Formats: sequence, structure tokens, C-alpha cells
Amino acid sequence: MLKGIARFKPAVRRNTLLLSSACLWTFIGFLLLIKGGYRWYQLPDHNPLIIAAGFLVGTVKSFWILDQTARRGVERILKFADGTCLGAVYSSTTWILVLCMLSLGVILRSSSFPVQLLCFIYFTIGWALLFSSRFAWREWLKR
Repeated sequence: MLKGIARFKPAVRRNTLLLSSACLWTFIGFLLLIKGGYRWYQLPDHNPLIIAAGFLVGTVKSFWILDQTARRGVERILKFADGTCLGAVYSSTTWILVLCMLSLGVILRSSSFPVQLLCFIYFTIGWALLFSSRFAWREWLKR
């Protein structure tokens, strides 16, 4: 029975898992930067300090928090054998965290927070994700 189900598993090589991880972090980071830029452009004053502060705090967040997560994710992927399921790019705990972050994003988007604060949050998180994606990209390029 399990062998029959196993043929539907999207099995991929480790290199594909590394590429998937790098692309996800990069894509989501760019998406948040674009969303923040669009909201910033709608502001009447276009204050560049919002962008600068977002990038500064995003860099700090990347170094202190996300770099560790990115390194652990890459190390985890490197332990897999070829033929691992594509969904294993992240652990089940990480997938739950991703769902929580998506939910928080929906709540944030529909909140009554000032647009300046939303821009800052989008720039901060987007840049941190994009910057920390360098670990997966570096490991993928080695192979």
C-alpha cells in the first residue's frame, strides 16, 4: 500500500531542495519589498527615512535571527539523500510558522496601523528574508 502511495511523492535531489529554499526566501523577500514600496509610494511625503530604517533594522534582524535559521535549514537539507520529498525543504515546525506568518500578514494588512508603520514592517521583513537567503544561494552555487 505504501509503495503505491510513494510513487506520488514529489521526490527531488538535494540541490533542488537548496534551490527551492533559496527561491522561496528570495521571492517572499522581494514580494514584501515591493509591497512596502507600493505603500510607501502612496504616502504623500515619501519619507526616505522609512526605507532606510527598514533596511537597517532588517539587516540587524537578518544577522541576529534569520541567519541562524537559514544556516540550520541548509544544514538540514544537506543531510538528506537524493529522492527526498520536495515538502521536506522545511520542517513541519517551520511550515506551521510559515502559516502563522501568513496569517499575521493578512491581519496586518487589514489593520488600522499607519501606512508608515506598515511600510517599515514590509521593508524590514522583506530585506531580512532577502539578505538571509544568501546562505541557501551560496550552498546551491557550490554544487
